[in-house]
Amino acid sequence: MFKKILIANRGEIACRVIKTARKMGIQTVAIYSDADRNALHVKMADEAVHIGPPPANQSYIVIDRVMDAIKQTGAEAVHPGYGFLSENPKFAEALEAAGVAFIGPPKGAIEAMGDKITSKKIAQEANVSTVPGYMGLIEDADEAVKISNEVGYPVMIKASAGGGGKGMRIAWNDDEAREGFQSSKNEAASSFGDDRIFIEKFVTQPRHIEIQVLADGHGNAVYLHERECSIQRRNQKVIEEAPSPFLDEATRKAMGEQSVALAQAVGYTSAGTVEFIVDGDRNFYFLEMNTRLQVEHPVTELITGVDLVEQMIRVAAGEKLPFEQKDLKINGWAMESRLYAEDPYRGFLPSIGRLTRYRPPVEEATPTRAVRNDTGVFEGGEISMYYDPMIAKLCTWAPDRATAIEEMRLALDGFELEGIGHNLPFLAAVYDHPKFTSGKMTTAFIEEEYPDGFAGTTLPEAACARIAAACAAMHRVAEIRRSRISGRMDNHERHVGEDWDVRLQGHSHTVQIDADKTGANVTVNGQTVRVESDWTPGDPLARLMVDGVPLVLKIGKISGGFRVRYRGADLKVHVRTPRQAELAALMPEKLPPDTSKFLLCPMPGLIVKVDVQAGDEVQEGQALCTVEAMKMENILRAEKKGVVKKVNAGAGDSLAVDDVIMEFE
Repeated sequence: MFKKILIANRGEIACRVIKTARKMGIQTVAIYSDADRNALHVKMADEAVHIGPPPANQSYIVIDRVMDAIKQTGAEAVHPGYGFLSENPKFAEALEAAGVAFIGPPKGAIEAMGDKITSKKIAQEANVSTVPGYMGLIEDADEAVKISNEVGYPVMIKASAGGGGKGMRIAWNDDEAREGFQSSKNEAASSFGDDRIFIEKFVTQPRHIEIQVLADGHGNAVYLHERECSIQRRNQKVIEEAPSPFLDEATRKAMGEQSVALAQAVGYTSAGTVEFIVDGDRNFYFLEMNTRLQVEHPVTELITGVDLVEQMIRVAAGEKLPFEQKDLKINGWAMESRLYAEDPYRGFLPSIGRLTRYRPPVEEATPTRAVRNDTGVFEGGEISMYYDPMIAKLCTWAPDRATAIEEMRLALDGFELEGIGHNLPFLAAVYDHPKFTSGKMTTAFIEEEYPDGFAGTTLPEAACARIAAACAAMHRVAEIRRSRISGRMDNHERHVGEDWDVRLQGHSHTVQIDADKTGANVTVNGQTVRVESDWTPGDPLARLMVDGVPLVLKIGKISGGFRVRYRGADLKVHVRTPRQAELAALMPEKLPPDTSKFLLCPMPGLIVKVDVQAGDEVQEGQALCTVEAMKMENILRAEKKGVVKKVNAGAGDSLAVDDVIMEFE
């Protein structure tokens, strides 16, 4: 077995590999850029080597710099994680030449299956059903438009070396094909150092289901069942689960056996994933093979009990797989939520800055439930604009799907994260959505259910009543504490009343509180519930029991009440005496400022280009400028017809959130 391995990656996947290596008694080496000098993976590793400036194309994907780090530390093997150099055959070749083991598949398998164009040709030759498309290289936007018309709209424009949603666009017409080709090409070049693009038919109403395979160097190969990855935004997976709620045993077996056969056809070893599009009749079509560990591998580990990273390391060291296909059963159900530094209230645009508070749920594993959080950040750390915006992967496991979902709801409710925009509210909303809970979703779920973006969730009346009861009880505790502050008369506490008006989500609730030593009986609109909690004023998280059912609220103090975040809703909850409520009803509503005549920068980023100038008349939907952040190009468009009055920023300018890019007449 290896004594020392280097992890050629960063963030949560580097931390994940370090954990398994540590368990196996293997020393680890981290690499880091200037931006990652104080990163968690650097702190966790036994050694760390600096490899260059923040941009990945000047550090993490520069093969010579990684090879230098290997030489400096004497690492015997390299785990590439995912992204960066994980599917780069030149990297595997350089390691082989240096006598260093690659914890991944052979160079030939990477070339055959890691390249999406080549892998599709091989799949077709092996009589695997594939999605219609054009597998050749595409020279320019005009050719992209021509091919798109031949394939038939809608089409998917994809980077050949792509992954993680980078370099990927859906085009529904010629203009979008032309525009998408150039953006995909630019993103592919900056993210992967490879700007080759291909085009395929976009299958409507699909489900994205993938098979995890594992093979050793002794001819043994197995599949570890499937993962459902249909909840996607901009072709980036957001929520994954294992197994799929859609597959039957026959389809699962057919997909698994086909995946293993495909892997063996190219001499594959290590962990890999064969991805499929599955239609409503359970017909499946080969999409691509990822010749690396997947982001969503934890859900497979949770339902099979197999540590995939450990098996990758053992296979690379020449060991045989310790199990056969018949040994791999599905145990329970697992969910994974990708927590991103992106603001769902601003069109999911990237957010950067300092994590002023980062308190994930406690990890635990019992025979009936499990909570796991794979992360690469810590409280006080910085989220950089240079890398993928993922903060953590929160996973839950339970014996069945409904319970696994409920465990995830509670885990999301209890996840404390402040300082940056994040998608926790959106994730919570998805887990409460009936289309998701029924398992009847497709990859179009987010597009169909949130066509105008995410503006928060409207909670049902029963949930509002529970929150009203909880907030009234907490407010009473805060008022009693306030009455005891220094300066009050000795031995006299100000009387705290029992009658309250609690207003949230546009409605008022009449509340009476009958408190005792262990909690309170709270009557909301005539219905009485029992509220118990050890919450103290100032705590940002309140864990309560309302009629014996857990209620976890993220709490912030506002004048006369609380800011409450719960299940995708962000609420202002005002707790007032009846007289205060009467007076508050007379106060005029404060309106937000009018910014309709400005184009504001929606996230910190770099202006790539400006498409208009002062005096231009623009139409609704017309591209105004392109902003790059977190390796993604974001095209900002006109919301309505107008005339450009002034342009305040140009290509190359770095802007902050809400900086004015241009003004309109």
